[in-house]
This record gives sequence, C-alpha cells and structure tokens, in this order.
Amino acid sequence: MPVIQAYDLTGRTAFVTGAASGIGRESALLLARAGAVVHGADRDADGLHETATAVKAEGGTAHVHVLDVTDRTQVRAAIVEAQPDILAAVAGVMHSSPVLETSDEDLDRVLAINFKGILYACQEAARVMIANGTKGSIITMASGAVDTGGPGLLCYGAAKAAVVQLTKTLATEIGRHGIRVNAVAPGWIRTPMTLRHNNSEVQAHTEALMSKMSPLGRVGLPEEIAHAVLHLASDAASFTTGQILRPNGGVAMPW
Repeated sequence: MPVIQAYDLTGRTAFVTGAASGIGRESALLLARAGAVVHGADRDADGLHETATAVKAEGGTAHVHVLDVTDRTQVRAAIVEAQPDILAAVAGVMHSSPVLETSDEDLDRVLAINFKGILYACQEAARVMIANGTKGSIITMASGAVDTGGPGLLCYGAAKAAVVQLTKTLATEIGRHGIRVNAVAPGWIRTPMTLRHNNSEVQAHTEALMSKMSPLGRVGLPEEIAHAVLHLASDAASFTTGQILRPNGGVAMPW
C-alpha cells in the first residue's frame, strides 16, 4: 500500500474528546488534515469552537459537541450522532497530591474524568462500530506515569494505569469485529494541562527537570503526540491492537 494511501482517512469520521486544546486539539487538526470528518467534544465551548474554526480554515469538516465526558448520557448521544470510525479519547486532567493527603474527592474526580470518561467513550464508540460493521480504531490516552512512579501521582497514575488495562481488555474482546484498540502514553508534553500553574518560573523549572530525564534532552509537543494518534487511527497500523505507543522522549523504555 502506498504511504499516502496508508495514512489517508478520507471518508472516515473521527470523534475526539478533549478537543478544545493541547493534544486533543492537535489530534483533531491532524486527523482532519488526513481527510477525516472530525467531531470534537469538550466542556470548554470556546476552545472547542476555536478548534473547529481552525479545522475549517484548512478546508476540513468539523462538528462541535459541548459535553461533560463524565456524563454517559451526553457521551452516548454525541457518539451516536457522530457515528465514528475512529475514536481518540484524549480528555483528561492533571492532579498531584501525596498519598497520605489524597482525599476521596480527589480520587473520585480524577477517576471520573481520566478513567470513566475514557471508558464511556470507548463503550459507546465500540457499540456504534459493531452495529455498523465498521473495522474501526479506538485510541485511548494513557501516560508515561504508568511506567514511572513519582511523588504525588497516585490519582493520575492509577487512572492512567486503568486506561491501559481497559485498552488491552477491550482489544481482546472486540478484535473479532475488526476493531483495533490501542493507547498512547506520552511523556511530559507542553500543553495547557502541564502549564496549569500559570507561573513561568515554575514551568521553566519543571521542564528543565523533565528534559534532563529524557535522552533527547527536551519535553514533547502536542503535535508529536497527534502523529502517534494518526498512526494508530490509520491503515498503517492495521495489524496493531492492544498496544501502548510511548512517545515519551525515552524517559521510560519498558520491554
């Protein structure tokens, strides 16, 4: 198969959660550039419309779904409307607290967004794909935190580890329908989520530490993760399922 054809998504529909910014926005843009009709979902209406405007400015087609990924009813309605061939479940939040100071509220919130939000999207998209006989692709967003421990990462790391298990389990269950399920586990990426402290000195210090941990000597960019999403969405990855793609700058190198 020619390289261009392998990555051509013309005629396909992609549903992207967390599309208002960061990795989600760049994934939506790149999938649209590859030819997919993109349905973006996020609770940030302004950011979501900015993403859709950017897609349309490049000649693509974009639809907007303002929703809360922790609400299964909202997720189901949007995915049933979109009828996707591709799901990129990117929406998530960062959280940091020591184990001994982690509250029930902290844990419940992070699990609801970072795990349940992805679970709901996977369930609803898989149901649509099976009903349509679509040989689709589901991409979940894990994290380098699943491979490396760190202080304060209990809630975030546990939720992302659950996403990895969801990915592998779902891949074994729906592979017979021709549906692939894979995860992307990024390293430290410069996104609005990692810039959440809104303090340039803190950000510079954090990025310097993260850069030292990488053999490449730098942190990653959202568009670099979007390329991993595109690869897994495309026919170039037609024999890839149940896998964890790790664009992490070499911070972790598991067997």
